[in-house]
Amino acid sequence: MKTKTLILDLDETLIHSTSRGLRADAHMIEVMVDNHACLYYVHKRPHVDHFLKKVSEWYKVVIFTASMPEYADPVIDWLDPNKNLISYRLFRQSCTNRNGAYIKDLTIVEPDLSRVCLIDNSPISYAMHQENGIPIEGWISDQHDEALLDLLPFLDALRFTEDVRSILSLQTY
Repeated sequence: MKTKTLILDLDETLIHSTSRGLRADAHMIEVMVDNHACLYYVHKRPHVDHFLKKVSEWYKVVIFTASMPEYADPVIDWLDPNKNLISYRLFRQSCTNRNGAYIKDLTIVEPDLSRVCLIDNSPISYAMHQENGIPIEGWISDQHDEALLDLLPFLDALRFTEDVRSILSLQTY
């Protein structure tokens, strides 16, 4: 029974994209911005497929990104081609813009904050709900990165707590 919600950031948490440079394993996404086609080369963080499969067994998984839907939707479709891992998607328009920083109000996803956590490489994004944040190092290209794998035992245990904040608030940065 999935009683808790895991919110995941997209860029530099699950994937990295660039508009220049091409690696052999890049997935290309074409995005229309102001009637101009922009091509993005998207790379998956190591172990992201396994990570999404496991956490979707334990949690209701939501992607909450500060990116625009025109870019993020095709990337999420690529991460979840069968549409069975990710339950919901939120984009930039759902963020609060504070001095150019995009902050995510987790109550939009789950009003009961005892049942929700957010993994994000940018701590400012969970500034409204610091006790619900799980920091992760931003990822760009390290193919030996194991940050997502390292989180799995913690997330497996966290789903059994009464209030995720009772554990997450103990983190030291």
